[in-house]
Amino acid sequence: MNLNRAYVYILSNKNRTVLYIGVTNDLERRMAEHKNGIGSSFTKKYNAHELLFYEIHNDITQAITREKQLKKWKREWKMDLIKTMNIEMLDLAFDWDMSLEQ
Repeated sequence: MNLNRAYVYILSNKNRTVLYIGVTNDLERRMAEHKNGIGSSFTKKYNAHELLFYEIHNDITQAITREKQLKKWKREWKMDLIKTMNIEMLDLAFDWDMSLEQ
């Protein structure tokens, strides 16, 4: 297990009208938090709980730099990036266990 692994991810709501870009060191835990309304008022307010895209980075600093870069992008560029991984724009985490058991 790579303890330095970090993820940049993009979430959206059911209708794909909003995009949220985040960074984490544990994508499955973070998705469970988002789906359970924990940690981000934006994703909770706009129901942005569907994982459309993620990238794996070797360290958190690299991931944070990439997150900041993506947040400056135009929506069209972000959508094109998502489609490189997820052409059908499906929730990549739809079948993950989203319980927050410790």
